[in-house]
Amino acid sequence: MKILVTGGAGYIGGTVAGLLAETGNQAVVFDNLSHGRRDQLPPGVEFVEGELADRAALEDLFISAKNQGRPFDGVLHFAALIEAGESMVHPEQFFRNNTASTLSLLEAMLAHGPRRLVFSSTAAVYGEPESAPIPEDARLLPTNAYGESKLLVEHMLTWLNRIHGLRYASLRYFNVAGAPEGPQGITRGEAHAPETHIIPLVLDVALGRRKSINIYGNDYPTPDGTCVRDYIHVSDLADAHLLALAALEKHDRLIYNLGNGQGFSVLQVIEAARRVTGHPIPAEIHPRRPGDPAVLVASSRKAIRELGWKPRYNDLDDMIRTAWVWHQKRYAE
Repeated sequence: MKILVTGGAGYIGGTVAGLLAETGNQAVVFDNLSHGRRDQLPPGVEFVEGELADRAALEDLFISAKNQGRPFDGVLHFAALIEAGESMVHPEQFFRNNTASTLSLLEAMLAHGPRRLVFSSTAAVYGEPESAPIPEDARLLPTNAYGESKLLVEHMLTWLNRIHGLRYASLRYFNVAGAPEGPQGITRGEAHAPETHIIPLVLDVALGRRKSINIYGNDYPTPDGTCVRDYIHVSDLADAHLLALAALEKHDRLIYNLGNGQGFSVLQVIEAARRVTGHPIPAEIHPRRPGDPAVLVASSRKAIRELGWKPRYNDLDDMIRTAWVWHQKRYAE
């Protein structure tokens, strides 16, 4: 297949583009490099720099592929702002970038094809869940603008499927972790600028790049008072994307949660990082951040049952181990 990967120079998008290449598919990455990095791109993957809001550029890309006799077979859409905390400071940026810019992509797809999209959604669409683990039919009530910006895209996709026959899979991720272990070992991983995710931040402390890790809130209604999250390895996530894309050949609308079904608190993540790295990793308590739910844990039974998805990384220590290998390599270069 020939697949367009928006945001493919990022952590998750780059991993999926790499898997496409490894499985004999052609990946074309479209990214503005505002958060992505060229060194996240696997060898042999074509790169086009551009803005998702630029509908004309997207249309040119689709038309050019057609004219060359190799039209795109589908789109994997990762391009987005992802910092939930920042979305509660500048929500307008998230609605412009995540929601309005996605509409430009969808309009270009409707005008020139293809008609298959796998959308990178989020567990944040659920907000504060009524129970855990969370099934796909749970109430959708985001508590931050990031989750709302993604939910609005899901609403758009529902209508475009109903009216125009656009086939889509919406994959609602939980916290993504780890680094892909490929034929050449671990050569890429999580590298945001600025970094906001807990595992790379904790590993920065272990490397001496930070003095301590901040814990935002220790008074949540959880066993140790800190937020509980579900962690999924980035390679397992990549596998699910290719399975969902293939499933769209027979189905026109799919929605799946992707996680490991286990919840780990912030303190448990820090303890796991201490075990893996052998470093003490000091921690400091700070007030809660607006919009952070207490518990987000997935039920991924539907994806396992319907897609035949088989996650390989279920142990938190193992996920952190792969991230630790990448982190050490990253700063040794």
